[in-house]
Amino acid sequence: MPLDIVMLGPPGAGKGTQAARLAKHYGIPAISTGDMLREAVQAGTDLGSRVKAVMDRGDLVGDDLMIEIVRERLARADTANGFVLDGFPRTRPQAGALDAMVNEGGLSIIDIAVPAEELVRRLSSRRICRDCAAIADPASVERGATSCATCGGMLVQRSDDREQVVRERLAVYERNTKPLLDYYRDRPSFRTIDGLQPPDAVFGAIAEAIDGMAAPGGGDKVRTPLVPEGPRPGAAG
Repeated sequence: MPLDIVMLGPPGAGKGTQAARLAKHYGIPAISTGDMLREAVQAGTDLGSRVKAVMDRGDLVGDDLMIEIVRERLARADTANGFVLDGFPRTRPQAGALDAMVNEGGLSIIDIAVPAEELVRRLSSRRICRDCAAIADPASVERGATSCATCGGMLVQRSDDREQVVRERLAVYERNTKPLLDYYRDRPSFRTIDGLQPPDAVFGAIAEAIDGMAAPGGGDKVRTPLVPEGPRPGAAG
């Protein structure tokens, strides 16, 4: 049966890292908002052209367009056994649309919770490679590393990782995402995970929660997701 996972959490909570690990562990694709937007633009389709026009204006991609991008991505064959979504949904309309795509009972919703001051510390100390954009190991940064362990490029701070900007990003997340958490919170397939633990412990807690929900009676989940336009590739229908 498909294993459909939604990762929630503020910037700096570790969603991307854990999504990649979960994808490898369960053999399903990790799908991020950024990846979807880049793929749409690079594809040069009508949808991609519309996305590029929005981004070129410096505007945020609206709900309707974002939903269309996700619907197209989830209709691909590689999601037949499930997916891990990172960065979608971000609003209640997006969450409602996702429910319609996959059957709301079929989602495992994971929220990684981390206190705001820890997030500020993590993000404001984060460094990336100027050349390959790899995120530097935090421990190496604390030891004073200035070059990328992958390619040797210079480590720099992203402009949106400055403390004032980080606090603004977290305020936006809190304002926009609380209604989304309220939307999901009462579902038997919703779990909050302590993101203050070491990454391995966070991963273990998430996997344990997901496996528990997938067990008989673990979350009373409906495991027959469909894309609105027709059966999802590989699904019974």
